[in-house]
Amino acid sequence: MKPKKKLQACAQRDEIQAVYADRRGNICEAEGLRGLGRIGAKNVLLAPEDLIPLPESADLMFMPEHSAVGQGAEGQEESIPGTAVAAILPQGYTRTHLPGFHRREGAAALPLYGYTAVVSHRGRLCVAAIYTDENEKWDPANYNGKELKKLVRRTMKDLPNNRIVEQVGNCSLNYHCLTAQNLFYRRWECGVPTSPVCNANCLGCISLQSAECCPSPQQRITFSPTAEEIAEVGIYHLSLAPDGIISFGQGCEGEPSLAADRIAEGIRKIRSVTARGQINMNSNAGFPAGMKKIVDAGLDSLRVSIISARDESYQAYYRANYPLDNVKESLRYALDHGVYVSLNLLHFPGFTDRVEELTAWQNFFRALPVQMIQMRNLNIDPTLFLRTMPETSESSLGTRTFMEELHREFPQLVIGSFSHYVTGR
Repeated sequence: MKPKKKLQACAQRDEIQAVYADRRGNICEAEGLRGLGRIGAKNVLLAPEDLIPLPESADLMFMPEHSAVGQGAEGQEESIPGTAVAAILPQGYTRTHLPGFHRREGAAALPLYGYTAVVSHRGRLCVAAIYTDENEKWDPANYNGKELKKLVRRTMKDLPNNRIVEQVGNCSLNYHCLTAQNLFYRRWECGVPTSPVCNANCLGCISLQSAECCPSPQQRITFSPTAEEIAEVGIYHLSLAPDGIISFGQGCEGEPSLAADRIAEGIRKIRSVTARGQINMNSNAGFPAGMKKIVDAGLDSLRVSIISARDESYQAYYRANYPLDNVKESLRYALDHGVYVSLNLLHFPGFTDRVEELTAWQNFFRALPVQMIQMRNLNIDPTLFLRTMPETSESSLGTRTFMEELHREFPQLVIGSFSHYVTGR
């Protein structure tokens, strides 16, 4: 059961009110308690300028074994006898605050979602977030239509015995993956998973988790597609789709650069048939030798998942068998060869916006002038994340200030949320 996305009867007060979920899933105001968000491990008061109305396509979720909290009239922090509630934002929105909560002793790790503060203000639910980017192609209303099963069958008939098609068909119907569905809708960006293995062990990996953590929301592919299978899907999609993109490196796979020989051969086969569309890869960029083969084969754009420009922080999260310097080497090669490069910046309020993190990013972008940052709300249990990452004595600047400081020094750097269609090299 999910919380109901409607407040119980409440007065339209100017004060920001804490909310909680009762046992029936109703969202209720906590009478007399002001709404709190969280920056890192600290609950803080929310101001009106921190808030936007709850987006229509957002979801609300319980935080099991986490009590809701608010601030009383004397400034004291109080637990509420109800469950903490979080908003899960659609793409295009960057959270600025986590939900305020008190974690109960022995609480299990929360599922992998991007928990965002939600409160009541002037009679409606609001969230602590910034509207970062607009791209109607990723509007959930464009997906999961009644005809999807029929479209999956059509493509399976067009490309029989192609294991990639079978994989993304399952991802479309069971996991509701949008990039998977685009293959069957014959449009926009289509995922082409290729690698069952990875060179990192990310704390928040969505396709493979150790037993002591939390369940993965989807399963990783168990096979290695051939170059012929890759090319068959690529030619099919790019020949038919308006603004067609094929993307290696999906949520249901490991690191695509480890499949460099097969991907590079697949790209060459695709480009021998069609020059249409864009070939993209989502990667951790930690394997420069593989990255170089794929770039040389004709990669148009690259989106690199990254959490920090500091070695200690990077390794704490990725737990990789390569150093951050490998990532920088791959990025330099891609930039020098005309690839459009964006960073998928895994954002966590109270970590990403630390002073030392901002300083490291400023040095990073002075050396590596990538074209874009895509702000991505990190899907993870907040307590698990902070227990794992390096501690700091530095203050947090706030998400807005972090983004403003980067834009001030690097005005050419696009700060958004989505991969956009770009022309080839």
